[in-house]
Amino acid sequence: ALGGRGLLAVAVASGAAAWATWAVLLMPGFRRVPLRLQVPYQPSSPRQVANALALLRGRAGKTVDLGSGDGRLVLEAYKQGLRPALGYELNPWLLCLANYRAWRAGYHGNVSFLKKDLWKVNLSDCHNVIVFLAPSVKPPLATKLLAELPDDARVVAGRFPFPSWTPSSTLGQGLEQVWAYDMKEVRREAQ
Repeated sequence: ALGGRGLLAVAVASGAAAWATWAVLLMPGFRRVPLRLQVPYQPSSPRQVANALALLRGRAGKTVDLGSGDGRLVLEAYKQGLRPALGYELNPWLLCLANYRAWRAGYHGNVSFLKKDLWKVNLSDCHNVIVFLAPSVKPPLATKLLAELPDDARVVAGRFPFPSWTPSSTLGQGLEQVWAYDMKEVRREAQ
């Protein structure tokens, strides 16, 4: 029996731990990003990763993960032969974790994790783009991707589809669902 003071102490400690986690791990990536474009870190499940990479099977060319988090999608892309494979992430703690995971997997030096704002990078040489971001980010990101990606590029979205695009294919259901968009078809539809 903890009693009233014990419960209060547990509640205060839990709140302090939650705040510390937010302040140290999650907030650094949000400092320079407008509130409407902020995306919280939410790791992809093994099934989401498998589904996303299944929609890129047999493709070649540069593969990027926008908002790569802990790097699991980039590492799996490299493992399945998609090269070069790199991730863009603003959160320095997640970049450290991604680089540690790459080192542990034996891929350090073969994959790259860059601290860059996805809105400021040029994607014109990317042929495979992975996007596991919030719905609020999808409309402005769709504009950027349409302007920069080559016609033979494929965009794979997880968790949420692009609202104004029709997918070329989809895999999975519910939270595990991913959508693939071929830029040539997206552009043809937009005209």
